[in-house]
Amino acid sequence: MSTAIEAAVETTPRPPGGGRARRPVRRQSLLEVLLPTGFMVLAALYFLLPLWWLVVASSRERTGSSGTGLWFDGPFRLFRNISDVLAHNDGIFVRWLANSFAYATFGALVGTLFASMAGYALAKYVFPGREAVFNIILAGVLVPATALALPLFLLASLVDATDSMWAVLLPSTVSPFGVYLCRIYAAAAVPDELLEAARLDGASEFRAFFTVSIRLMAPALVTVFLFQFVVVWNNFLLPLVMLQDNRLYPVTLGLATWNSQVTRVADIQLYVIVGALLSILPLVIAFLALQRFWRTGLSEGAVK
Repeated sequence: MSTAIEAAVETTPRPPGGGRARRPVRRQSLLEVLLPTGFMVLAALYFLLPLWWLVVASSRERTGSSGTGLWFDGPFRLFRNISDVLAHNDGIFVRWLANSFAYATFGALVGTLFASMAGYALAKYVFPGREAVFNIILAGVLVPATALALPLFLLASLVDATDSMWAVLLPSTVSPFGVYLCRIYAAAAVPDELLEAARLDGASEFRAFFTVSIRLMAPALVTVFLFQFVVVWNNFLLPLVMLQDNRLYPVTLGLATWNSQVTRVADIQLYVIVGALLSILPLVIAFLALQRFWRTGLSEGAVK
């Protein structure tokens, strides 16, 4: 057997210089390169086209224009229009932006903390009914927000919390999808041996979680924070049901209020368009700032 193997090795052609033979590298054809690249370009154009339309429409005169809507056909008034929107009605739009930022930041931070603790407990502790609790939480992902609006309003009415910021803040801290993602990630990323070592060193369960486990779960936590921030920022139905004071409105509900006044106020339609452009800038900034953590969280959670 060894003689046959040696003979086969000796008869194998070697490259000049006695180095190891290299496998031929298969080059991609032009079609294999152009098809995925062209598809990604078309997808990027599809998603960026509404944003481009907002920029063009926000840069026009208040009286409107007869152009196509995809290119500038008059003086560039974007910054002037932004200034008018921010000053309209004693700066109510700035207050709406601040409210949305408060709702989204509080809901994302607290929701991420609760989701991480719940997902970690479901992944690392064995107790009766664990799977049943997880299935109930997972079923919450399938419940639409429209079905929860009325029950939440009735619960807030019992404690006289309607028409207050707490009526929007407290429901925003619940994230069933975040619990699911944190459980999957904690089960894969937090070794049981590391937790046992922390307990042997005298660390309590809370200390082991906040000093050891939460660092290993950081990519997943950033992902949950980003998703929760976007969900709360775009929330419309819950503030519509809970709030009556326009000073407490988030930017989504405020823009809808302005849009309902288009037939009575001539310039309000332009304010709605400019306000919509301003309202998506925080989301763009959040995605760009947390993009690398988001990709890392999804890829590591899938591989480990």
